[in-house]
Amino acid sequence: MSGITTGRLYGVGLGPGDPSLMTVRAVEVIAEADVIAYHSARHGRSIARSIAAKHLRADHIEEALVYPVTTETTEHPGGYRGAMEEFYAEAAARLAVHLDAGRTVAVLAEGDPLFYGSYMHMHKRLADRYDTEVVPGVTSVSAAAARLGAPLAEGEEVLTILPGTLPEEELTARLAATDAAVVMKLGRTFPKVRRALESAGRLDEARYVERATMAGERTAELAGVDPESVPYFAVAVLPSKVGAKAPARELGEVVVVGTGPAGPLWLTPQSRGALAAADDLVGYTTYLDRVPERPGQRRHGSDNKVESERAEFALDLARRGRRVAVVSGGDPGVFAMATAVLEAAAQPEYADVPVRVLPGVTAANAAAAAAGAPLGHDYATISLSDRLKPWEVIAERLRAAAAADLVLALYNPGSRSRTWQVGKARDLLLEYRSPDTPVVIGRDVGGAEQSVRTVRLGDLDPDEVDMRTILLIGSSQTRTAIRPPGTSIVWTPRHYPEP
Repeated sequence: MSGITTGRLYGVGLGPGDPSLMTVRAVEVIAEADVIAYHSARHGRSIARSIAAKHLRADHIEEALVYPVTTETTEHPGGYRGAMEEFYAEAAARLAVHLDAGRTVAVLAEGDPLFYGSYMHMHKRLADRYDTEVVPGVTSVSAAAARLGAPLAEGEEVLTILPGTLPEEELTARLAATDAAVVMKLGRTFPKVRRALESAGRLDEARYVERATMAGERTAELAGVDPESVPYFAVAVLPSKVGAKAPARELGEVVVVGTGPAGPLWLTPQSRGALAAADDLVGYTTYLDRVPERPGQRRHGSDNKVESERAEFALDLARRGRRVAVVSGGDPGVFAMATAVLEAAAQPEYADVPVRVLPGVTAANAAAAAAGAPLGHDYATISLSDRLKPWEVIAERLRAAAAADLVLALYNPGSRSRTWQVGKARDLLLEYRSPDTPVVIGRDVGGAEQSVRTVRLGDLDPDEVDMRTILLIGSSQTRTAIRPPGTSIVWTPRHYPEP
């Protein structure tokens, strides 16, 4: 009937626990509501109701939405997820009865209703059918930061909110990659979260907050917390690093970090975390410019032709207790800085300095992915630069790889001062390969000026190649095809014909 007016649905955020942190709007809505709904475990005690208790009236209709299961097992045929889905559907149906009768329903929620809250399950099932308002509340994240007296994030820092229920490896990766973090839902997950913080190298920074603003509140250094004492209403906090005092170290370390072929999208979580944790960044200025600046972090840029000097400089910083990230493009172990650092570290004076190498996406893999799968079978990687080895050696290796019918990934094919190597390599390879052999020309792969084209080996023009280019030369088995929407793809089959 068109004359029927339904009630209004409210999701009411109550804040982290202290009733005095409820907003004025939350109090107003509770006062106006006909029905007060709240979730609880089977013991019947509702934290949300206890926060709002002094604002409840005797004539309020109360709807206790009691979970059928929390952490225990269930015999429901759909398992835990099935039991909860059935519960939320039934709870929404109960509230819909009141709304259809024209009653105003306020669903109470600890913290904020749409932040890891149970109210959201009612909202998803009812908000499209009834007039709805969500009243935001102070989250436990904000309460924890306030109780610690520590900023969560400053300037361009990234704050990551994580549920402790994530798999341990996922937690470790995300904790390593972010500047600041809060891990929710501890309780039984605490041992796993602690291990993830330790694996990510962040345990010493981590703080612990239990029942922020509630009775029984506790704060501590997380490393010293007894796992058996941790309730569900506790969080782990990695506060802002800005202004944090670096720990005194007799000896630092050097981490050689691969940034991939271009910007931040190519960084692994492990590399991102190492860059964020470093006291000093050392590298070729072009690669350093890819790394966001962080307050308190020193940057030492230099020319691309001083690898050994750069490596020794980084190791000297580490000997003075600094945590140093040597920034390398692509993968640091492929024609890049890892070798220079390890060669320098082999000298007796650096014998005690820890050195780690973190991989990155190398140019060959990036260009191959953009083109299809030209490296799908055996391939060889060769640098055409004769700055560190004579051309005769390069030519001999090209002949050997060509004779073996290997796909070739050719790095450093040309520069302002080296313009002839590509032509020489093409002519040499044509002695072994058909002129129709596919050649992928990848330039600035992953960057703003990315260009990936496929040409015939016989048509390869050296003038189109520079130091930002990588060449992938197909084998006798490499194939090309046109795929929708008219894109050329290249692949090398994994099988090889019988001799």
